[in-house]
Amino acid sequence: MSSKKEIPTVPLHRFLKHSLEILKNPLPFHRQNFNEKGDIFRLKVGFNTDVLFIRDTAFAQYVLQKNQKNYVKSKIQTEDLVKYVGEGLLTSEGEKWKKQRKMMQPAFHKKQLENLLIGMQDTIVSEFKKIKTDQTIDVFPILNDLAFQTVVKSLFTKAARENDMERLQFITEANQKMLVKELRQPYLGWWFKSSGVLKKHLNLSNEARTILKGIVEDRKTSGQRFGDLLDMLLETRYDDGKGMSEEQLIDEILIIFTAGHETTSNALTFTFQLLAKHPDWQNQIFEEWRTLKDETNVMTRISNSKVCQQVLEESMRLYPPAYFIDRVNVAADDFNDMHFEAGSNLLFSVYEIHRHPELWEQPELFLPERFEDGGRQFSSQYFPFGAGPRKCIGNNFAMFEMIIAVSELISKYKIHADFDTIEITPLITLKPKNAFLRFEERS
Repeated sequence: MSSKKEIPTVPLHRFLKHSLEILKNPLPFHRQNFNEKGDIFRLKVGFNTDVLFIRDTAFAQYVLQKNQKNYVKSKIQTEDLVKYVGEGLLTSEGEKWKKQRKMMQPAFHKKQLENLLIGMQDTIVSEFKKIKTDQTIDVFPILNDLAFQTVVKSLFTKAARENDMERLQFITEANQKMLVKELRQPYLGWWFKSSGVLKKHLNLSNEARTILKGIVEDRKTSGQRFGDLLDMLLETRYDDGKGMSEEQLIDEILIIFTAGHETTSNALTFTFQLLAKHPDWQNQIFEEWRTLKDETNVMTRISNSKVCQQVLEESMRLYPPAYFIDRVNVAADDFNDMHFEAGSNLLFSVYEIHRHPELWEQPELFLPERFEDGGRQFSSQYFPFGAGPRKCIGNNFAMFEMIIAVSELISKYKIHADFDTIEITPLITLKPKNAFLRFEERS
């Protein structure tokens, strides 16, 4: 029997030495380890606990696609996140996930989403009215509200009360911050429980569920149909002809809120920061918009916004909102002469894969022209929405929303940067920090 390659290990004392830096931003620590150890390394995070960090694209394809049945999501999503948002499509596994995915897939098909585009555009145009010109503003709160409102209107049309939506937005963001604390400071778990902090956030989740149940009940009793995502979810059926239970429906709606607005607002903020630093691409998007502005069909405009799509693809290469993909192998496995014991914790760094110097020419530079022929050519190394059967079900929704948002904003404003470098805050998703921009109305 041939001997297996030994996976390079970063010892526990080094992890502890850098723990404060890791708490603020773990990415520089990971990059240093990748540069020193190679594309796969083992990080000891406890006496008997370790995590494998990976930027090997062949292994990523193997785990996410070729042998995906042997790899499940880690407890971060299947346990830690579940207690806040329930067991929906993002957090479920096995037969339950397959059943939910099959049932929900039609609601997110391009043809179904086309019915939402006019409402999506109206919401985006309305939110952009909050922009103040000729002064420096942090654009992230505006884009965060925009993404949240777009999800709300796509889900509920006008059924939701404004104060309820504000409360849901607060709960969604507060619970994400709490989850980050739990994940990065596991040694404080006892305090989170004994102090009542954890219970407070779980009560917030229950409050969110109560709000959503009220909205669902109002829709059912109204007898009205709006053609929104809530209608589609209420009308979907399993193979036996039954619809989702109320609890399952609430789980799925909470997942849509959590995953549907956070990643989009992050991606849009990074995109506008990059455009502020590259006005030539602003001009190209503006010229593209001018050629399409008289087209009344929103889907046709989106489909022909090629330059805008290139910019978004390159933005998500540099700053992927979902910057890690986690998996755990059910059975022991071997890949490329390396052995992985059952239950190994694998973290694929999408951030590092997207900047790997052996995969991309000038990887640190913003070069949208690399996506001139679309993203399919990079399918083996480009994962902004994940890969394989568990690729994000809302990827089309997100791309449609972002293309509309970028085109609409650039059609009205020139963007100027009031920052030196793009700063990041890696939480559950990759968030922007200090995104200070100045907007000038186009004459």
